[in-house]
Amino acid sequence: MTTTATNLRTCAMHWTDLHEAAGAPAQIGAFGLGLRGYLARLDAADRDEFNYDRAHAAHLRSQERDPLQIGERPVPVRLHILDTMRAVEAALVQCADDIAHHVQRAPIAGPTARRTATHPYLTQREADIAAADRQRRTQLAHADIVDPRRWRYTGRRTAPHAALWLLARIERAPGPCRRLTEEEEQRIGSIAAGAADRVERALDIAAQQRTLSTPCPDCDGAVDVHGGEGRVPVAHCTGCGRIWAEGGVIAA
Repeated sequence: MTTTATNLRTCAMHWTDLHEAAGAPAQIGAFGLGLRGYLARLDAADRDEFNYDRAHAAHLRSQERDPLQIGERPVPVRLHILDTMRAVEAALVQCADDIAHHVQRAPIAGPTARRTATHPYLTQREADIAAADRQRRTQLAHADIVDPRRWRYTGRRTAPHAALWLLARIERAPGPCRRLTEEEEQRIGSIAAGAADRVERALDIAAQQRTLSTPCPDCDGAVDVHGGEGRVPVAHCTGCGRIWAEGGVIAA
């Protein structure tokens, strides 16, 4: 069973992968690169079988280069990855804002100045003790306000930071917060599950199953393709039970 902690770690750990994928060309290959990519390659292969001349001409044109274009070409941006990042970051940061509003205590107040004109110290020792106490309370207040475990509503408001802060609350790590209620834990769990699902789908790393539109050539049964998570793609006929891998039939 996938836990809330696992989903939050997924968002934090794969954020760099999303940044890299946003500027990388789409990879179409085996299941190590995702089920979506594998099925896209199958569709492309079917199209190219009937449009070889057109595809070959396009390939030759892609090799041509105008002398004015010498140099590094800009990397295309993958908009669906950026959309995923925006949605995930907005959800996690808003969740952290809401949870912090209810569970995070206010910063410790600093000491107030004493009006010595109306309330003078009776002795120098009393004045020294009061000054030392004010300094100690000032240091405590400053340490509390800059505590890195405190969620802030300005500044560092990124998806990984929000995910890790929420993870600390789920795991009941020490900090300037009270313990979460069951309702608050459920809300974080719901947000984390949705965010992790978006991340995994965008990177195509989740275990998936799809049914091909092309039936089995032997029995016309439905063919399911299983894979993802770095596994070798496997197609299975639900009718005759035949199993295919990229290298061919592995069981009949």
